[in-house]
Amino acid sequence: MDPAEDADLADLALRTRHELSGPADEELHHRLTTPGATDDPDELAAVLTEPQRPLWAREIAAYRLGCAGDRRAFESLILLLNHRDPERCVCSAHALSRLGDPRTAPAAAALATNELRVAYALVPVRLLAALRAPESVPALITVLNRRLAPGDPHWRVALACVEGLGALADKRARPVLESACAHPRLSAAAAAALGRLR
Repeated sequence: MDPAEDADLADLALRTRHELSGPADEELHHRLTTPGATDDPDELAAVLTEPQRPLWAREIAAYRLGCAGDRRAFESLILLLNHRDPERCVCSAHALSRLGDPRTAPAAAALATNELRVAYALVPVRLLAALRAPESVPALITVLNRRLAPGDPHWRVALACVEGLGALADKRARPVLESACAHPRLSAAAAAALGRLR
């Protein structure tokens, strides 16, 4: 584990400490978050499948496996990517970006475009832009088109789409970015994104 990952794991350990509920939890938390205490991928993978494991333990195990490129973490990380807790979503997205699993982009696109979960689409949208996968541009265009409807409250998701499309600089995004220029909260970012297309 490199120093940056050590720091990220330390942040994850600090965030999840308040979820512990006794000495057994404290011991497991220590093992999962202390570099060198357990580096066995099979032991970490077992945490994902054993019954009665708390969410924080599954999150830490999935994060460590994902950062190590172990695809057994994929399903758990995708579930966490769409969690109501934004910090869990961000942590999962980081691990998924390191995992290198070809299923990640299609799954992120499905989450981002699911209108029933649009309130939790921000991190999947940002992950799609970072992945630069074939699914990224079509999904971001779809999400942004929906967010341009009058009165739509999810302007932060729309802004993430605009920024992502600007970073990807794909000419297919021109029509939706031009439409986004008419929205006050999106106009500056949309104009900047259009500038990248030129």
